[in-house]
Amino acid sequence: MSAARGVIARYRDHLPLGEATPIITLGEGSTPLVFAPRLSERIGGRVFIKCEGLNPSGSFKDRGMTVAVSKAVERGAQGLVCASTGNTSASAAAYAARAGIRCAVILPAGKIASGKLVQAIAHGARIVSIDGNFDDALRIVRELGDKGELAIVNSINSDRIAGQKTAAFEVIDELGDAPDIHILPLGNAGNLTAYAAGYSEYRQLGKARVLPRMIGIQAEHAAPMFHRRVIEKPETIASAIRIGNPASWEAAQRAIDESHGAVEIVTDSEILEAQSWLAKTEGIFVEPASAAPIAGLFKFSNAHDLIFKNSVVVCTCTGHGLKDPEIISAKFSQAAPVAATIDAVREAITHS
Repeated sequence: MSAARGVIARYRDHLPLGEATPIITLGEGSTPLVFAPRLSERIGGRVFIKCEGLNPSGSFKDRGMTVAVSKAVERGAQGLVCASTGNTSASAAAYAARAGIRCAVILPAGKIASGKLVQAIAHGARIVSIDGNFDDALRIVRELGDKGELAIVNSINSDRIAGQKTAAFEVIDELGDAPDIHILPLGNAGNLTAYAAGYSEYRQLGKARVLPRMIGIQAEHAAPMFHRRVIEKPETIASAIRIGNPASWEAAQRAIDESHGAVEIVTDSEILEAQSWLAKTEGIFVEPASAAPIAGLFKFSNAHDLIFKNSVVVCTCTGHGLKDPEIISAKFSQAAPVAATIDAVREAITHS
């Protein structure tokens, strides 16, 4: 069976689908699990990067969206709606276009990376910016869903979580077992919940011997689960995890506690440093939120009994770096052009 057919084709028996469910897919899943030799050397364990930015819309959201949209179409939905800091909007818009239905995206004004906004626009979504944050947008989306106007495709939709758990299946299928530790960015908390569910399901089926410790990383000023309180005005350069009241908070906290894991925080400067290090040292370019697990790995490798030495560690990088290009382009100042001669070019290369 071709992996390019998508996660439903690979894992249908593990998903809430019937024989009559129409399959809306863009060939998502089967993303690389890349061994990171320099990161492993730095930590003292075996570290792998699950590169979810190589899904069709550039983020992990596509795994859940294929299931959520397929089920929505089966139920007769004529449109989708989501609240988003970016990646959900891009994915929902792409899969709505694939399904031939409309999509409405509710965004906090001025709080979405341009790469993600461009995607939603390109796929024809109806975009509504509100004077509020993500949590306000999700509240409105819940109300719209309650009225039956549109199908909600945020992670409060259980079909989304079901699709996203396939990433854990892929990790075990490739490694032959679950890792010792799995580290993820922690925003709305649905993805950590999904991974934990996937690992648990595969273990129950005898396909894994162990369950990993689940570690969620939040940004310093957008860390409700770390502080155990709602953050009214979350702020971080990592827009994908700029969330003050995670929709899957309770389920994610339960998964963390049951796995003897932890929630930790990193600063924006640590996130950007990790993003740069990963790109320049391992050749993997991710958006800022996706660099949070790497920053956490650097900062907490020997804190709170999180000993990574001699462990197998998987870090999920949820979105591609081109999702948020302003972060990198802001650092770049183009030098004046040099003469079109080999000597001038060699001089520029040597002394750059």
